[in-house]
Amino acid sequence: MARFCMDFEKPVVELEDKLEQLKSLKAAGTGEIAHDIAELENQLERLKELIYKDLTAWQRVQIARHPQRPRVLDYINHIFSDFTELHGDRLYHDDPAIVGGLAHLEGDTFVVIGTQKGKNAKTNIKRNFGMPMPEGYRKALRLMKIAKKFNLPIITFIDTQGAYPGIGAEERGQAVAIAENLQFMSRLAVPIIAVNVGEGGSGGALAISVADRLIMLENSYYSVITPEGCASILWHDETKACDAAEALKITAEDLAKMKIADIIVKEPLGGAHRDVEKTYYILRKKLIDCYKELKTTCPNKKKLIEDREKKLNSIGRLTSV
Repeated sequence: MARFCMDFEKPVVELEDKLEQLKSLKAAGTGEIAHDIAELENQLERLKELIYKDLTAWQRVQIARHPQRPRVLDYINHIFSDFTELHGDRLYHDDPAIVGGLAHLEGDTFVVIGTQKGKNAKTNIKRNFGMPMPEGYRKALRLMKIAKKFNLPIITFIDTQGAYPGIGAEERGQAVAIAENLQFMSRLAVPIIAVNVGEGGSGGALAISVADRLIMLENSYYSVITPEGCASILWHDETKACDAAEALKITAEDLAKMKIADIIVKEPLGGAHRDVEKTYYILRKKLIDCYKELKTTCPNKKKLIEDREKKLNSIGRLTSV
């Protein structure tokens, strides 16, 4: 796959390309070139620290959308074992933008659900660019009902710009499907962990985000609207998406400060796509620790639901001035 480069990281990519060229030389083992390689490697690390250590909200959005970033099925297949995918909503269709099924993690069985994007033009069309239809959310609801019946914990993965807004989706009850998921998850008496691994757009993301613990990768975001859409509405100028991203307060850091996100998982320098194995390892460990903590602090169903209700009610509450 050809390398994709964002504007702000071009100096890093150019230096990486130069380093690869040096390493490919037959004489790379000679003292002089070996010294040049070492010097260039040190320069590259300093440059990466400089560029990536203090990213803007818009730059984090760009990283969240990176086409080489791991997709939900990548996380599922590398973090869990024995994943068995289940299909269909038993009403209309199997929506490939929502994936889910049963999987094992450290000896426990989980129901896993997530929004799946493609990795190229062909698979993005197949997955509808990760934008679920109502039948996708109804498939997710069917899986949640399986979790309820067999008392299985749930882990959801979020990576979507939002629910598909087409006429057919609206005719088949898009808003109702999302609302039913929100209602069901809020009262579901099993542990729920939600993980935002990329984009979290509007109700399409919230439909599988109601959880006891919300984990966000460092460069993921939640937003009621895309920065471009916000800029288009407020200033009639999509090029002001950078300003909109800052104003919307959509980053993992922003949401942690507002006590919406519970845990931020630090990514490898430059984003999850730069070291996918390390990302899988860190997130897997965090999920195991988070589930163990949930089992300890919420030993019974009543307390689990009470704590979740308290958490949800604390979000966005107005107070008198």
